[in-house]
Amino acid sequence: MDFNLLVDAVSQNAAFLEQTLSSTIKRDNFTAHLFDIHKQVLKEGIAQTVFLGLNRSDYMFQRNADGSAALKQIEINTISASFGGLASRTPAVHRHVLNVLGKTKEAAKILSNNPSKGLAMGIAKAWELYGSANARVLLIAQEKERNIFDQRAIENELLARNIHVIRRKFEDVSEKGSLDQDRRLFMDDQEVAVVYFRDGYMPSHYSLQNWGARLLLERSCAVKCPDIATQLAGTKKVQQELSRSGMLEVLLPGQPEAVARLRATFAGLYSLDMGEEGDQAITEAIAAPSCFVLKPQREGGGNNLYGEEMVQALERLKDSEERASYILMEKIEPEPFGNCLLRPGSPARVAQCISELGIFGVYVRQGKTLVMNKHVGHLLRTKAIEHADGGVAAGVAVLDNPYPV
Repeated sequence: MDFNLLVDAVSQNAAFLEQTLSSTIKRDNFTAHLFDIHKQVLKEGIAQTVFLGLNRSDYMFQRNADGSAALKQIEINTISASFGGLASRTPAVHRHVLNVLGKTKEAAKILSNNPSKGLAMGIAKAWELYGSANARVLLIAQEKERNIFDQRAIENELLARNIHVIRRKFEDVSEKGSLDQDRRLFMDDQEVAVVYFRDGYMPSHYSLQNWGARLLLERSCAVKCPDIATQLAGTKKVQQELSRSGMLEVLLPGQPEAVARLRATFAGLYSLDMGEEGDQAITEAIAAPSCFVLKPQREGGGNNLYGEEMVQALERLKDSEERASYILMEKIEPEPFGNCLLRPGSPARVAQCISELGIFGVYVRQGKTLVMNKHVGHLLRTKAIEHADGGVAAGVAVLDNPYPV
């Protein structure tokens, strides 16, 4: 819930976003496009009054030299945070397997988990506050959506509340979306209360037509999940700047306990902006590549660079302003453990694995009043240690459940 507060605070601080992303937008066209829309919306005046965040903060347990473990944040996902639907189903799968094996006591220890219900609760609250009983939730989806069943779980939760969802692509919005004089959003002549993005987080998701559709959506008074400022708040560059000494205190004044909890989860994060600080970070990473990860301003997995690949990239970037479109992060080293992985097209096998824990958070703000701020479930993904990067969608990791001991 602390990260919900932080993301919401960052999204409302236009000066912080502009200062933080000033070097990045010069070299990263995708972030620059998003920021241009942000500026246009601010100039025209923000029409929406209700704000919705469906976030997922991802962590690993850092193995310390003294044998202790500390939970360290990898990143926070503020757009299209996935697997809430499928994670709601995995406890039943593992309970079933254990029961079939006669391990009923172990099956009973599998934690209950239903993030799809909690995520839908946030959307439903935003829909309610929008105040139009016949308005729809517009889910922006990709044309070829591999993860549709994850999304359907949330849609079905909304339908159970008599809230109807319409699925459309950016191209559909461009062709059939419109705003009235009050900037209410209509799609196929149906008013839209909430726009839920499950697309729009990678450069490949946008043509010139799609950028125009995104601007149309952002200009409307519909609740966007996320609005453009909240998407920018989830960039790697913002994550790095938040780790600077004193920054959390500025963004969350009068909340020292929340600041302490947040800071305890930060791994080392380093700017690669031109200058002495960036030069020093590059020198250290090239000297000890196993201790660092090079991260671009991208979501969706499979974008990070490690080891020799990272060194080659840093050697190429070190004298170029392009390096400002990346950050360096301390590599988190969790304790490996044995587990059995079941993946399509591969026999089940026991391997040395590591896991990544995601915590789903929901917040709703009306004007300046926070009306909801909840933790609504978790996601555990496990992969073999030989894979440095890549997740479930890439076929590397599998959905898992935490097992309390």
